[in-house]
Amino acid sequence: MQLSELDTTQNLVELFLRRSDEKGDAPFLGAKRDGAWQTQSWRETAEQVCLLAENLRRIGIKDGDRVMLVSENRPEWCISDLAVMAAGAITVPAYITNTERDHVHILDNSGAKAVIVSSEKLLKPLHGALQASGVAEHVIGIEDLHRQQSGSFDYHGWDSMLAGDPAEARKAVEERIAGIQRDRTACIIYTSGTGGAPRGVLQHHGMILCNVKGAAEILLNDFGIDDDERFLSFLPLSHAYEHTGGQYLPIGVGAEIFYSEGLEKLASNIEEVRPSIMVVVPRLFEVLRSRIMKQVEKQGRFPNYLMDRAISISEKSVEGKKRLRDRPMDLILERTLRPKIRERFGGRIKAMVSGGAPLNPDVGSFFEAMGLTMLQGYGQTESGPVISCNRPKVGLKMDTVGPPMEGVEIRIAEDGEILVRGELVMHGYWRNEAETQRTLKDGWLHTGDIGHLDEKGRIKITDRKKDMIVNDKGDNVAPQKIEGMLTLQPEIAQAMVSGDKRPYVVGLIVPDAEWALDWARANDEKFDLKALQDLPAFKKAVGDAVARVNQDLSVIEKVRQFTFADEAFAIENEEMTPSMKIRRHKIRERYQERLDGLYRG
Repeated sequence: MQLSELDTTQNLVELFLRRSDEKGDAPFLGAKRDGAWQTQSWRETAEQVCLLAENLRRIGIKDGDRVMLVSENRPEWCISDLAVMAAGAITVPAYITNTERDHVHILDNSGAKAVIVSSEKLLKPLHGALQASGVAEHVIGIEDLHRQQSGSFDYHGWDSMLAGDPAEARKAVEERIAGIQRDRTACIIYTSGTGGAPRGVLQHHGMILCNVKGAAEILLNDFGIDDDERFLSFLPLSHAYEHTGGQYLPIGVGAEIFYSEGLEKLASNIEEVRPSIMVVVPRLFEVLRSRIMKQVEKQGRFPNYLMDRAISISEKSVEGKKRLRDRPMDLILERTLRPKIRERFGGRIKAMVSGGAPLNPDVGSFFEAMGLTMLQGYGQTESGPVISCNRPKVGLKMDTVGPPMEGVEIRIAEDGEILVRGELVMHGYWRNEAETQRTLKDGWLHTGDIGHLDEKGRIKITDRKKDMIVNDKGDNVAPQKIEGMLTLQPEIAQAMVSGDKRPYVVGLIVPDAEWALDWARANDEKFDLKALQDLPAFKKAVGDAVARVNQDLSVIEKVRQFTFADEAFAIENEEMTPSMKIRRHKIRERYQERLDGLYRG
């Protein structure tokens, strides 16, 4: 693969068709059907993309029309996305967790002319939104849909949308995409919204191609790219991180994409699929780390000793303090503990890339200790989304997010805000000029993140500008750092800290259910998480975890008081975004009185 060709490629469909011609009958998309993994080739996928594109044109989709896509990760998601672009239209991905109200907002705001939906289950919350909005004229079902009274829109089955002559469809697509330049809008991705209504980010073809080239350059130069690279797609494809990193990056390097069956089956999917690259959010790595540590702890003294030594050696290595006397133990670890851990990840992992939220350095160091290369990336939907990524050749430093990718210019503003410039920067927000002008100034994207560059040009992020806690003495406190340290404790599943304009920091905590069950059994109590929180002994046990964290915090960062949340922060109760970030304003709305009470008496 020649990276230079990504500079001359004009659009994402052109990139895909070029790869499909090169790869032919080689497997491309894999999914589990009837209990077995099945694949379809690059050639077959290209035919379906072109046929779907031409049938979209047949039903009236024109250049620049928006087509909403509501589906779980599956081969048809990729086919639909490419087909919409091949039809000259703009994809509008939507989360499958969206409520009817969310769907109404996206339909109304985007003015989507058609909707592609995967199943009857996902049509249910969408149907009311379609009726309420009235903008969509067509609904295309990937699976058979129960035809309800449609009113203003027509239903189309998947098979009917793949009918026609593949050769004629390919010719028509090639003629059409010849006029699609890099600055043309490819998709409108709605930010998951940690505050307020989601905004539609205008992502152009060049923006994503710039990201693909930068990421491919890291893979090629730091790890080498083979003909059998395989990605396991797990994060929602409606999220910019997975859309670029889990779909267009593998297309760019000619890799296979296999689709996970979901969180419950992710561990077994990893072992079965044996991916070489994984793109995941930090929360999942935290969960996997916790599970691995618990499993090793149950295996006795010697495995625990090996794990402790592996972590110790890794920490020294990260600090640049490699010691010759550690080499014999390192060799023992390479023959005992690490192969077993790597096998749980399929045995072929070259790199696991964390993004979407800050990764606690201890989590990154843990996986490095276990012999798995962990890279932390940084970016946002407005930048395609990747701005920077750690890379071994520059030196892995877990408290940084690495140097900017190729083609990315970084500047640190006077107040510490990270500014970004380059082709990867969005053209603006759809139908939101005020926010566009606030975020884009003189070609620079104002990220809202606070940070600086270290001596090797790696970006170190300290916090979100708008999330920063400023206490009553004017001291700045970064909440994400404290929350990350709290959730690494086995007793704590989730946490949010507060303290703006207050004398000290307080916390809202969701106890870890598995730990709470073990505690209840050990203390001869009935397992009822809500009832346990009323027990002084239970609160003391969680308080001990908070105290451990406080030992490593400065005076102004220490969590002085805490209270419990009524339930876990979740997408369903609108307290987490689909990309697993906590929605602070929603949590504060619900628990403000309880948090205020921590400052009384």
